[in-house]
Amino acid sequence: MRLDVVSIFPAYLEPLRLSLVGKGIEAGIIELRVHDLRDWTSDRHRTVDDTPYGGGPGMVMKPEPWGAALDDIRSSDPGKRPALVIPTPSGSVFTQRTAESWSSDTWLIFACGRYEGIDARVAAHYGERPDWSGVREVSIGDFVLAGGEAAVLVMVEALARLQPGILGNEESALDDSFSGEQMGDLVEGPVFTKPPVWRDRAVPEVLLSGHHGRIAQWRQEQARARTAANRPDLGEVT
Repeated sequence: MRLDVVSIFPAYLEPLRLSLVGKGIEAGIIELRVHDLRDWTSDRHRTVDDTPYGGGPGMVMKPEPWGAALDDIRSSDPGKRPALVIPTPSGSVFTQRTAESWSSDTWLIFACGRYEGIDARVAAHYGERPDWSGVREVSIGDFVLAGGEAAVLVMVEALARLQPGILGNEESALDDSFSGEQMGDLVEGPVFTKPPVWRDRAVPEVLLSGHHGRIAQWRQEQARARTAANRPDLGEVT
């Protein structure tokens, strides 16, 4: 999977070279390329923003640097059609199911907006281009950040851990909250490790029983209980 990230703060993306994502990069499972949007500016001030038409506070990211950057990056592999991902609080919500759906994509280009966002003509233009596989405007939650970089860190890690060869035990992803048919709309229940007793608190006896059927049933019950308690917004748990 190739992932390109365009930002005016490329150093923000350095943590992606750590932990599981870094492992995937070293193994050649993930190809990560981070770009500085200002490299595609044409003035001595390296300007990437301007005042909004119609008035109002804040600044808007100009379309010219974005167009130049995206065209350049796209031309590096003419045989493939990348998807353009734009993190924005006005986008559809990125969920585990979104990650699972995108995990089979071969090339994603992330455009990290700042200020009041990217001029809307950028998304409209690349959404109509036949040499692109579409534009995906996505949000990681109902809150506003200073830019798209933090959202990209979240999305890339969610995608990376679903790539074959990234996790030490690939079956562990099947028990993740919201994952596939096994968890559905449930969050994962509590987990325990050694020692069996810590500060007078014992591990539930069923987990020490070795009875796989009872353990699976207990985990489902705990997942339903935790979902009902912590995520009532997901609806009635059956």
